Amino acid sequence: MKTLFITGTNTEVGKTHVAAMLARSLVERGTRVGIYKPVASGCRKKDGELIADDAVALWEAAGRPSTLEQVCPQRFTAPVSPPTSAALEGKSVDARLLRTGLDYWRENYEVTLVEGAGGLMSPLSEEDFNIDLARELGGPIIIVAANRLGVINATLQTIITAKTQAAECPIAGVVLNQVTPNENDASLATNAIELAGQLRSVGNVTLLASVGFGEERFAEPIDWGSLLVRNQ
Repeated sequence: MKTLFITGTNTEVGKTHVAAMLARSLVERGTRVGIYKPVASGCRKKDGELIADDAVALWEAAGRPSTLEQVCPQRFTAPVSPPTSAALEGKSVDARLLRTGLDYWRENYEVTLVEGAGGLMSPLSEEDFNIDLARELGGPIIIVAANRLGVINATLQTIITAKTQAAECPIAGVVLNQVTPNENDASLATNAIELAGQLRSVGNVTLLASVGFGEERFAEPIDWGSLLVRNQ
């Protein structure tokens, strides 16, 4: 079983959107794709149940594998970090379940996409940051970066964090994602070229794709199978 850990340079960078694109791409190749969102906050209530919209989007993109409960077993209401959201409900994030919740996917699917919450140094539980879970999984990391002014600094900082705090995890690459139709941002015209050059300076990391606002498919095909084999 192979895993890809999808993280962002920050919150609100379109991590779920890109992960869903990846899920669809793998499914179209005939791959049995599992989805795991270890914990989510900012969930909404429907018919007495807490719904994690990000988990639903990923589940739909992967063809609805298993159940939403398996996809995201820990869900909380307040739109703050998971441990804070849990505390506001008089609960705590189960650090053990963050890990064991992946067992089902390990046993039943060829590739599992694991989406963290926020960036690598965002807290998942009172004991864990995203990078702690990524390090334990050991699989390649995909970094989603928002295509806007400041993306180069944010991306390089994330890469440096990954390389120093989880050196055993290869970085599969970076996906540049335009999250708003902000045509007044002059950096949109140059970010992809400049970022690709800067990535080579920090360990030959690859810019896998540049996604335009609202795009649902990658403009150029990515050989995810070879990428997974190369980075495992």
